[in-house]
Amino acid sequence: MTAHGATTKRRHSRQVRIGGVAVGGGAPIVVQSMTNTDTADARATVEQVYALAQAGSELVRITVNSPEAAAQVASIREQLDARGCTVPLVGDFHFNGHKLLTQFPACAQALAKFRINPGNVGKGAKRDEQFATMIECAIRYDKPVRIGVNWGSLDQALLAKLMDENAARAEPFDAEGVIHEAVVRSALDSARQAEAWGLPADRIVISCKMSQVQDLVTVYRDLARRCDYALHLGLTEAGMGSKGIVASAAALALLLQEGIGDTIRVSLTPEPGGDRAREVQVAQEILQTMGLRSFAPMVSACPGCGRTTSTYFQQLAGRIEAFLRSQMPLWRERYPGVEQMRVAVMGCVVNGPGESKHADIGISLPGTNEVPVAPVYVDGEKTVTLKGERIAEEFQQLVEDYVRANFGPGSARRRPRAAQGKEIPVKAVS
Repeated sequence: MTAHGATTKRRHSRQVRIGGVAVGGGAPIVVQSMTNTDTADARATVEQVYALAQAGSELVRITVNSPEAAAQVASIREQLDARGCTVPLVGDFHFNGHKLLTQFPACAQALAKFRINPGNVGKGAKRDEQFATMIECAIRYDKPVRIGVNWGSLDQALLAKLMDENAARAEPFDAEGVIHEAVVRSALDSARQAEAWGLPADRIVISCKMSQVQDLVTVYRDLARRCDYALHLGLTEAGMGSKGIVASAAALALLLQEGIGDTIRVSLTPEPGGDRAREVQVAQEILQTMGLRSFAPMVSACPGCGRTTSTYFQQLAGRIEAFLRSQMPLWRERYPGVEQMRVAVMGCVVNGPGESKHADIGISLPGTNEVPVAPVYVDGEKTVTLKGERIAEEFQQLVEDYVRANFGPGSARRRPRAAQGKEIPVKAVS
Protein backbone atom coordinates (compact mmCIF):
# COMPACT_ATOMS: atom_id res chain seq x y z
CA MET A 1 0.00 0.00 0.00
CA THR A 2 1.43 3.35 -1.01
CA ALA A 3 0.56 6.92 -0.13
CA HIS A 4 -3.07 8.07 -0.43
CA GLY A 5 -4.25 4.47 -0.47
CA ALA A 6 -3.13 3.76 -4.03
CA THR A 7 -1.83 0.25 -4.57
CA THR A 8 1.13 -0.35 -6.85
CA LYS A 9 1.91 -4.03 -7.34
CA ARG A 10 5.62 -4.50 -7.77
CA ARG A 11 6.78 -6.67 -10.63
CA HIS A 12 8.22 -9.95 -9.35
CA SER A 13 11.98 -10.14 -9.79
CA ARG A 14 14.82 -12.26 -8.49
CA GLN A 15 16.61 -10.70 -5.53
CA VAL A 16 20.28 -9.82 -5.99
CA ARG A 17 22.63 -9.13 -3.07
CA ILE A 18 25.15 -6.38 -3.80
CA GLY A 19 27.41 -6.18 -0.78
CA GLY A 20 24.96 -5.58 2.05
CA VAL A 21 22.23 -4.18 -0.23
CA ALA A 22 19.28 -6.19 -1.55
CA VAL A 23 17.98 -5.30 -5.00
CA GLY A 24 14.70 -6.73 -6.30
CA GLY A 25 12.68 -9.58 -4.89
CA GLY A 26 10.42 -7.21 -2.95
CA ALA A 27 13.22 -5.13 -1.38
CA PRO A 28 12.60 -1.36 -1.34
CA ILE A 29 13.78 0.39 -4.49
CA VAL A 30 17.48 1.27 -4.17
CA VAL A 31 19.02 4.65 -5.06
CA GLN A 32 22.40 4.63 -6.73
CA SER A 33 24.76 7.19 -8.26
CA MET A 34 28.11 7.42 -10.02
CA THR A 35 31.30 9.39 -9.44
CA ASN A 36 32.75 11.68 -12.09
CA THR A 37 36.28 11.73 -10.67
CA ASP A 38 39.28 10.04 -12.26
CA THR A 39 39.38 6.77 -10.30
CA ALA A 40 43.17 6.79 -10.56
CA ASP A 41 42.94 9.80 -8.21
CA ALA A 42 42.06 7.74 -5.15
CA ARG A 43 41.76 10.69 -2.77
CA ALA A 44 39.27 12.60 -4.94
CA THR A 45 37.27 9.44 -5.60
CA VAL A 46 37.08 8.54 -1.91
CA GLU A 47 35.84 12.04 -1.10
CA GLN A 48 33.14 11.93 -3.75
CA VAL A 49 31.99 8.41 -2.91
CA TYR A 50 31.78 9.41 0.75
CA ALA A 51 29.75 12.54 -0.12
CA LEU A 52 27.36 10.53 -2.29
CA ALA A 53 26.91 7.94 0.45
CA GLN A 54 26.28 10.68 3.01
CA ALA A 55 23.64 12.12 0.70
CA GLY A 56 21.91 8.72 0.71
CA SER A 57 23.27 6.84 -2.30
CA GLU A 58 23.03 3.15 -1.46
CA LEU A 59 25.27 1.98 -4.32
CA VAL A 60 28.03 4.04 -5.94
CA ARG A 61 29.50 3.23 -9.36
CA ILE A 62 33.06 4.16 -10.22
CA THR A 63 34.82 4.15 -13.59
CA VAL A 64 37.44 1.43 -14.05
CA ASN A 65 38.91 2.26 -17.43
CA SER A 66 42.68 1.92 -17.11
CA PRO A 67 45.36 -0.01 -15.23
CA GLU A 68 45.97 3.10 -13.12
CA ALA A 69 42.30 3.23 -12.11
CA ALA A 70 42.07 -0.52 -11.44
CA ALA A 71 45.19 -0.34 -9.27
CA GLN A 72 43.48 2.15 -6.92
CA VAL A 73 40.16 0.38 -6.37
CA ALA A 74 41.26 -1.76 -3.43
CA SER A 75 42.81 1.30 -1.75
CA ILE A 76 39.62 3.29 -2.31
CA ARG A 77 37.63 0.52 -0.65
CA GLU A 78 40.05 0.40 2.31
CA GLN A 79 39.95 4.16 2.81
CA LEU A 80 36.15 4.21 2.76
CA ASP A 81 35.99 1.35 5.26
CA ALA A 82 38.39 3.24 7.53
CA ARG A 83 35.93 6.15 7.52
CA GLY A 84 33.02 3.87 8.40
CA CYS A 85 31.55 4.16 4.90
CA THR A 86 30.41 0.70 3.78
CA VAL A 87 28.52 1.73 0.62
CA PRO A 88 29.06 -0.98 -2.04
CA LEU A 89 31.21 0.01 -5.02
CA VAL A 90 30.22 -0.96 -8.55
CA GLY A 91 32.95 -1.12 -11.19
CA ASP A 92 32.00 0.34 -14.59
CA PHE A 93 33.82 -1.56 -17.35
CA HIS A 94 33.98 -0.86 -21.09
CA PHE A 95 36.26 -2.22 -23.83
CA ASN A 96 39.07 -3.56 -21.61
CA GLY A 97 37.26 -4.96 -18.56
CA HIS A 98 38.38 -8.50 -19.31
CA LYS A 99 42.02 -7.43 -19.03
CA LEU A 100 41.61 -5.25 -15.96
CA LEU A 101 39.67 -7.82 -13.96
CA THR A 102 42.22 -10.48 -14.82
CA GLN A 103 45.33 -8.38 -14.21
CA PHE A 104 44.09 -6.72 -11.01
CA PRO A 105 42.48 -9.38 -8.79
CA ALA A 106 42.45 -6.99 -5.81
CA CYS A 107 40.23 -4.68 -7.86
CA ALA A 108 37.83 -7.51 -8.68
CA GLN A 109 37.70 -8.53 -5.03
CA ALA A 110 37.10 -4.99 -3.71
CA LEU A 111 34.15 -4.28 -5.99
CA ALA A 112 30.65 -5.36 -4.96
CA LYS A 113 29.36 -5.61 -8.54
CA PHE A 114 30.64 -5.41 -12.11
CA ARG A 115 28.80 -3.34 -14.73
CA ILE A 116 29.31 -4.72 -18.25
CA ASN A 117 28.02 -3.12 -21.46
CA PRO A 118 27.48 -5.88 -24.07
CA GLY A 119 28.04 -3.37 -26.87
CA ASN A 120 31.55 -2.59 -25.64
CA VAL A 121 33.09 -5.95 -24.77
CA GLY A 122 34.55 -6.69 -28.19
CA LYS A 123 33.64 -7.47 -31.78
CA GLY A 124 33.27 -10.68 -33.74
CA ALA A 125 34.89 -13.77 -32.24
CA LYS A 126 36.56 -11.72 -29.52
CA ARG A 127 33.23 -10.62 -28.11
CA ASP A 128 32.23 -13.95 -26.60
CA GLU A 129 35.74 -14.66 -25.39
CA GLN A 130 36.12 -11.30 -23.62
CA PHE A 131 32.59 -11.33 -22.22
CA ALA A 132 33.18 -14.88 -20.96
CA THR A 133 36.37 -13.76 -19.20
CA MET A 134 34.46 -11.08 -17.29
CA ILE A 135 31.68 -13.50 -16.34
CA GLU A 136 34.26 -16.04 -15.18
CA CYS A 137 35.78 -13.36 -12.94
CA ALA A 138 32.35 -12.59 -11.50
CA ILE A 139 31.84 -16.28 -10.73
CA ARG A 140 35.34 -16.66 -9.28
CA TYR A 141 34.93 -13.71 -6.91
CA ASP A 142 31.21 -14.31 -6.28
CA LYS A 143 30.15 -10.91 -7.63
CA PRO A 144 26.85 -9.95 -9.22
CA VAL A 145 26.85 -8.34 -12.66
CA ARG A 146 24.78 -5.59 -14.19
CA ILE A 147 24.39 -6.17 -17.88
CA GLY A 148 23.88 -2.57 -18.91
CA VAL A 149 22.81 -1.95 -22.49
CA ASN A 150 22.97 1.64 -23.72
CA TRP A 151 21.30 2.54 -26.98
CA GLY A 152 24.19 4.84 -27.87
CA SER A 153 26.66 1.96 -27.76
CA LEU A 154 24.47 -0.84 -29.02
CA ASP A 155 25.94 -4.07 -30.43
CA GLN A 156 26.06 -3.13 -34.12
CA ALA A 157 26.24 -6.73 -35.32
CA LEU A 158 23.01 -7.56 -33.51
CA LEU A 159 21.33 -4.40 -34.79
CA ALA A 160 22.36 -5.17 -38.39
CA LYS A 161 21.05 -8.73 -38.08
CA LEU A 162 17.68 -7.54 -36.77
CA MET A 163 17.47 -4.87 -39.48
CA ASP A 164 18.05 -7.53 -42.14
CA GLU A 165 15.43 -9.82 -40.60
CA ASN A 166 12.98 -6.95 -40.44
CA ALA A 167 13.57 -5.99 -44.06
CA ALA A 168 12.66 -9.54 -45.10
CA ARG A 169 9.30 -9.37 -43.32
CA ALA A 170 6.12 -9.04 -45.36
CA GLU A 171 5.16 -6.10 -43.14
CA PRO A 172 8.37 -4.64 -41.66
CA PHE A 173 8.36 -2.81 -38.34
CA ASP A 174 9.56 0.78 -38.31
CA ALA A 175 13.24 1.43 -37.54
CA GLU A 176 12.44 2.66 -34.04
CA GLY A 177 10.76 -0.64 -33.20
CA VAL A 178 13.78 -2.58 -34.45
CA ILE A 179 16.11 -0.51 -32.25
CA HIS A 180 13.89 -1.17 -29.23
CA GLU A 181 14.00 -4.91 -29.94
CA ALA A 182 17.77 -4.79 -30.41
CA VAL A 183 18.23 -3.14 -27.01
CA VAL A 184 16.05 -5.70 -25.24
CA ARG A 185 17.55 -8.66 -27.11
CA SER A 186 21.09 -7.49 -26.37
CA ALA A 187 20.34 -7.48 -22.64
CA LEU A 188 18.41 -10.75 -22.53
CA ASP A 189 20.74 -12.68 -24.83
CA SER A 190 23.76 -11.54 -22.84
CA ALA A 191 22.12 -12.41 -19.52
CA ARG A 192 21.18 -15.88 -20.71
CA GLN A 193 24.65 -16.44 -22.10
CA ALA A 194 26.08 -15.46 -18.70
CA GLU A 195 23.75 -18.00 -17.09
CA ALA A 196 24.92 -20.67 -19.55
CA TRP A 197 28.49 -20.00 -18.41
CA GLY A 198 27.49 -20.51 -14.78
CA LEU A 199 26.45 -17.11 -13.40
CA PRO A 200 23.20 -17.63 -11.43
CA ALA A 201 20.14 -15.58 -12.40
CA ASP A 202 20.07 -14.10 -8.90
CA ARG A 203 23.48 -12.55 -9.59
CA ILE A 204 22.25 -10.62 -12.63
CA VAL A 205 20.77 -7.12 -12.88
CA ILE A 206 19.71 -5.72 -16.25
CA SER A 207 19.42 -2.17 -17.54
CA CYS A 208 18.47 -0.83 -20.98
CA LYS A 209 19.26 2.87 -21.03
CA MET A 210 17.59 5.18 -23.55
CA SER A 211 17.75 8.97 -23.78
CA GLN A 212 14.10 9.68 -24.63
CA VAL A 213 11.24 9.18 -22.19
CA GLN A 214 8.87 7.25 -24.44
CA ASP A 215 11.65 5.00 -25.73
CA LEU A 216 12.67 4.13 -22.17
CA VAL A 217 9.11 3.36 -21.11
CA THR A 218 8.49 1.17 -24.16
CA VAL A 219 11.72 -0.80 -23.73
CA TYR A 220 11.28 -1.43 -19.99
CA ARG A 221 7.67 -2.50 -20.33
CA ASP A 222 8.81 -5.08 -22.87
CA LEU A 223 11.80 -6.09 -20.76
CA ALA A 224 9.65 -6.52 -17.64
CA ARG A 225 7.25 -8.75 -19.56
CA ARG A 226 9.99 -10.99 -20.95
CA CYS A 227 12.15 -11.74 -17.91
CA ASP A 228 12.29 -11.84 -14.12
CA TYR A 229 15.79 -10.38 -13.70
CA ALA A 230 16.16 -7.44 -11.32
CA LEU A 231 15.93 -4.18 -13.29
CA HIS A 232 17.92 -0.97 -12.91
CA LEU A 233 16.11 2.14 -14.21
CA GLY A 234 17.64 5.30 -15.58
CA LEU A 235 17.26 7.74 -18.42
CA THR A 236 20.71 8.06 -19.95
CA GLU A 237 22.07 11.49 -20.87
CA ALA A 238 19.06 13.12 -19.22
CA GLY A 239 20.65 16.57 -19.43
CA MET A 240 21.26 19.53 -17.17
CA GLY A 241 19.10 21.38 -14.67
CA SER A 242 15.33 21.29 -14.86
CA LYS A 243 15.35 19.47 -18.23
CA GLY A 244 17.25 16.51 -16.80
CA ILE A 245 15.14 16.43 -13.65
CA VAL A 246 11.81 16.63 -15.47
CA ALA A 247 12.75 14.04 -18.10
CA SER A 248 14.03 11.59 -15.48
CA ALA A 249 11.04 12.09 -13.22
CA ALA A 250 8.59 11.63 -16.10
CA ALA A 251 10.20 8.39 -17.29
CA LEU A 252 10.91 6.82 -13.92
CA ALA A 253 7.56 7.76 -12.39
CA LEU A 254 5.63 6.08 -15.22
CA LEU A 255 7.55 2.83 -14.81
CA LEU A 256 7.62 2.87 -11.01
CA GLN A 257 3.87 3.44 -10.93
CA GLU A 258 3.51 0.24 -12.96
CA GLY A 259 5.67 -1.65 -10.45
CA ILE A 260 8.69 -1.81 -12.78
CA GLY A 261 12.13 -1.10 -11.37
CA ASP A 262 14.26 -2.35 -8.49
CA THR A 263 17.01 0.28 -8.39
CA ILE A 264 17.25 3.73 -9.97
CA ARG A 265 19.74 6.40 -10.94
CA VAL A 266 19.02 9.95 -12.10
CA SER A 267 21.80 10.73 -14.58
CA LEU A 268 22.01 14.51 -14.32
CA THR A 269 24.72 16.54 -16.00
CA PRO A 270 26.01 18.73 -13.16
CA GLU A 271 26.65 22.43 -13.60
CA PRO A 272 30.38 23.26 -13.71
CA GLY A 273 31.52 22.83 -10.14
CA GLY A 274 28.04 21.62 -9.20
CA ASP A 275 27.23 19.12 -6.48
CA ARG A 276 27.23 15.54 -7.77
CA ALA A 277 24.96 14.57 -4.89
CA ARG A 278 22.11 16.48 -6.54
CA GLU A 279 21.25 13.38 -8.56
CA VAL A 280 20.88 11.39 -5.33
CA GLN A 281 18.49 13.95 -3.90
CA VAL A 282 16.36 13.98 -7.04
CA ALA A 283 16.13 10.17 -7.09
CA GLN A 284 15.09 10.17 -3.45
CA GLU A 285 12.49 12.84 -4.05
CA ILE A 286 10.98 10.90 -6.96
CA LEU A 287 10.53 7.85 -4.74
CA GLN A 288 9.35 9.83 -1.73
CA THR A 289 6.81 12.01 -3.55
CA MET A 290 5.37 8.81 -5.05
CA GLY A 291 5.03 7.32 -1.57
CA LEU A 292 7.38 4.44 -2.37
CA ARG A 293 10.10 5.23 0.19
CA SER A 294 11.00 7.87 2.74
CA PHE A 295 14.46 9.43 3.01
CA ALA A 296 14.15 12.81 4.73
CA PRO A 297 11.36 14.90 6.27
CA MET A 298 9.37 16.61 3.53
CA VAL A 299 8.71 20.34 3.64
CA SER A 300 5.41 21.68 2.29
CA ALA A 301 5.53 25.33 1.24
CA CYS A 302 3.09 27.46 -0.73
CA PRO A 303 4.19 28.90 -4.09
CA GLY A 304 3.46 32.47 -3.10
CA CYS A 305 1.00 35.00 -4.52
CA GLY A 306 -0.04 38.63 -4.13
CA ARG A 307 -0.79 37.94 -0.47
CA THR A 308 2.84 37.00 0.16
CA THR A 309 4.87 39.90 -1.16
CA SER A 310 7.45 39.23 1.55
CA THR A 311 10.00 36.55 0.67
CA TYR A 312 10.45 35.58 4.31
CA PHE A 313 8.44 32.35 4.05
CA GLN A 314 10.49 31.29 1.01
CA GLN A 315 13.73 31.90 2.87
CA LEU A 316 12.49 30.01 5.93
CA ALA A 317 11.24 27.09 3.84
CA GLY A 318 14.62 26.84 2.10
CA ARG A 319 16.47 27.13 5.38
CA ILE A 320 14.40 24.42 7.07
CA GLU A 321 14.67 22.07 4.09
CA ALA A 322 18.46 22.47 3.98
CA PHE A 323 18.66 21.98 7.74
CA LEU A 324 16.62 18.77 7.67
CA ARG A 325 18.66 17.27 4.85
CA SER A 326 21.96 18.21 6.49
CA GLN A 327 20.88 16.46 9.69
CA MET A 328 19.81 13.21 8.05
CA PRO A 329 23.20 11.41 8.11
CA LEU A 330 23.06 11.69 11.92
CA TRP A 331 19.29 11.49 12.39
CA ARG A 332 18.97 8.39 10.21
CA GLU A 333 20.79 6.41 12.90
CA ARG A 334 19.72 8.31 16.00
CA TYR A 335 16.04 8.92 15.27
CA PRO A 336 14.47 5.98 13.40
CA GLY A 337 11.33 6.98 11.50
CA VAL A 338 12.15 10.69 11.32
CA GLU A 339 12.42 10.45 7.52
CA GLN A 340 8.62 10.24 7.36
CA MET A 341 8.05 13.48 9.23
CA ARG A 342 6.32 16.31 7.40
CA VAL A 343 6.96 20.00 8.03
CA ALA A 344 4.90 22.91 6.67
CA VAL A 345 6.14 26.45 6.12
CA MET A 346 3.25 28.54 4.80
CA GLY A 347 3.03 32.17 3.76
CA CYS A 348 -0.40 33.52 4.65
CA VAL A 349 -3.68 32.86 6.42
CA VAL A 350 -5.50 31.35 3.40
CA ASN A 351 -4.00 27.85 3.51
CA GLY A 352 -1.38 28.37 6.21
CA PRO A 353 -3.24 27.14 9.30
CA GLY A 354 -4.88 24.22 7.49
CA GLU A 355 -1.65 22.94 5.92
CA SER A 356 0.21 23.43 9.19
CA LYS A 357 -2.38 21.40 11.06
CA HIS A 358 -2.06 18.53 8.57
CA ALA A 359 1.72 18.43 8.98
CA ASP A 360 3.51 17.01 12.01
CA ILE A 361 4.81 20.48 12.77
CA GLY A 362 4.05 23.60 10.79
CA ILE A 363 4.20 27.36 10.86
CA SER A 364 1.87 29.90 9.23
CA LEU A 365 3.73 33.11 8.54
CA PRO A 366 1.94 36.44 8.13
CA GLY A 367 1.06 37.54 4.61
CA THR A 368 0.81 41.07 3.30
CA ASN A 369 -1.13 43.34 5.71
CA GLU A 370 -1.72 40.45 8.14
CA VAL A 371 -0.95 40.68 11.86
CA PRO A 372 2.86 40.11 12.20
CA VAL A 373 2.64 36.89 14.18
CA ALA A 374 3.32 33.25 13.22
CA PRO A 375 1.27 30.50 14.89
CA VAL A 376 2.97 27.10 15.16
CA TYR A 377 0.98 23.86 15.03
CA VAL A 378 2.26 20.58 16.49
CA ASP A 379 0.32 17.39 15.78
CA GLY A 380 -2.62 19.47 14.59
CA GLU A 381 -2.80 21.71 17.62
CA LYS A 382 -1.73 25.33 17.92
CA THR A 383 1.02 25.39 20.56
CA VAL A 384 2.76 28.74 20.37
CA THR A 385 2.79 32.00 18.42
CA LEU A 386 6.15 33.36 17.31
CA LYS A 387 6.91 37.01 16.64
CA GLY A 388 9.89 39.31 16.33
CA GLU A 389 13.23 38.96 14.59
CA ARG A 390 14.12 35.39 15.57
CA ILE A 391 11.16 33.45 14.15
CA ALA A 392 13.43 31.34 11.92
CA GLU A 393 15.78 30.35 14.74
CA GLU A 394 12.92 29.64 17.14
CA PHE A 395 11.00 27.52 14.63
CA GLN A 396 14.11 25.52 13.77
CA GLN A 397 14.59 24.84 17.47
CA LEU A 398 10.97 23.70 17.76
CA VAL A 399 11.55 21.26 14.88
CA GLU A 400 14.64 19.87 16.63
CA ASP A 401 12.68 19.53 19.88
CA TYR A 402 9.89 17.71 18.04
CA VAL A 403 12.32 15.22 16.50
CA ARG A 404 14.02 14.56 19.82
CA ALA A 405 10.71 14.12 21.67
CA ASN A 406 9.11 11.84 19.11
CA PHE A 407 11.97 9.79 17.72
CA GLY A 408 14.75 9.90 20.29
CA PRO A 409 15.72 7.23 22.85
CA GLY A 410 12.89 6.60 25.24
CA SER A 411 10.26 8.12 22.99
CA ALA A 412 7.25 6.19 21.76
CA ARG A 413 8.96 6.11 18.33
CA ARG A 414 5.57 6.52 16.79
CA ARG A 415 5.05 7.14 13.13
CA PRO A 416 4.36 10.78 12.22
CA ARG A 417 0.75 11.87 11.76
CA ALA A 418 1.52 12.57 8.09
CA ALA A 419 2.38 8.89 7.55
CA GLN A 420 -0.37 7.24 9.56
CA GLY A 421 -2.27 4.72 7.48
CA LYS A 422 0.44 4.50 4.84
CA GLU A 423 2.50 1.37 4.39
CA ILE A 424 5.78 3.03 3.40
CA PRO A 425 9.00 1.02 3.83
CA VAL A 426 11.43 3.21 5.75
CA LYS A 427 14.62 1.20 5.49
CA ALA A 428 15.92 -0.59 2.43
CA VAL A 429 18.25 -3.21 3.84
CA SER A 430 20.19 -4.03 6.91
